[in-house]
Amino acid sequence: MKEIIAIIRPNKMAVTKEVLTALGFPAMTAHRVMGRGKQKAIIDEVSFEIQKEELHNKEGSMRYIPKRLMILAVPDEDASLVVEAIMRVNQTGQIGDGKIFVCPLEESIRVRTKEKGEEAIT
Repeated sequence: MKEIIAIIRPNKMAVTKEVLTALGFPAMTAHRVMGRGKQKAIIDEVSFEIQKEELHNKEGSMRYIPKRLMILAVPDEDASLVVEAIMRVNQTGQIGDGKIFVCPLEESIRVRTKEKGEEAIT
C-alpha cells in the first residue's frame, strides 16, 4: 500500500476530488493548510483579503498562502494512476502548482470491522 500526500491549490480541490472519485478513489482526508515553497508567496494566488498580521511580511506580501492537503491510501498498483491524475488536474506550469509525496504504508486497519491491509482501504 502507498500513502499519497498532495499539496494543491485551493481552487483545484473540487475538480481533483471529482477526477479521483471517477477513477474509483473517493476516500481521502483533506485539510486546509497554509504554507509556501521556494517562491515564498504568490500574491496573485489569493483572491480574498487576508487580515491576519502573521501571514504578511514587511513588504506586504504573504508569508504563507492557503493550500489544500489531500491524503489518500491506495494499493501499490494504483499509486501511479492516482499520482498521474492529481498531476494532470493540478499542473498549470506556474509556480505554486504543488507537491505530491508517495510513502510506503505499512498497515491500515478499519476500526469498525477490524479489516486490515488493502481490505481496510477499499
